[in-house]
Amino acid sequence: MQKKKIESEKIILGIDPGTTILGYGLIKINGKNAELMILGSIELKKYGDHYLKLKTIFDRITQLIDEYHPDELSIEAPFYGKNVQSMLKLGRAQGVAMTAALQRSIPIFEYAPRKVKMSITGRGSASKEQVALTLQKLLKIKNLPQNLDATDGLAVALCHYYQTSGTVGKDISPYKSWKDFINQNAKRIKKN
Repeated sequence: MQKKKIESEKIILGIDPGTTILGYGLIKINGKNAELMILGSIELKKYGDHYLKLKTIFDRITQLIDEYHPDELSIEAPFYGKNVQSMLKLGRAQGVAMTAALQRSIPIFEYAPRKVKMSITGRGSASKEQVALTLQKLLKIKNLPQNLDATDGLAVALCHYYQTSGTVGKDISPYKSWKDFINQNAKRIKKN
């Protein structure tokens, strides 16, 4: 049975699909504040059988849904690559995660990887490390996970919040200007 939520409260589950590692993150929205609930990853390397990997993804995503009762699922779209077999496997992982949400009548939203990175860091070509460090600052994460697929999943959830709330570009960056960035990151600036 799903808990009754306050009208302005929303929970978003974000997923970075994969068949080696699947990253996920849940955020709770209270009014205009986003707060980290949980982030993690599903390690799938130990399973040799591709179909067993898909079952594991389905079971774990269903478990997260039943435990945290997200209102929406946001998922990263597969990107075009040269290896067709890899894309097929990634698409299957995405489809299984989507099916877990659909079985619980949770709406699904899909975002391109560049859109997620742009939404979080302001750069569509940002690295995993840049995304993770920005999330750490935005959501006040004490310790980043060793596996950055988890922060990628979290980034998809926060991207969805920004895209649907109208807060994109409004007080979402920890920096108000370049001067503010420089002041807060003086040790990172190289002087010639």
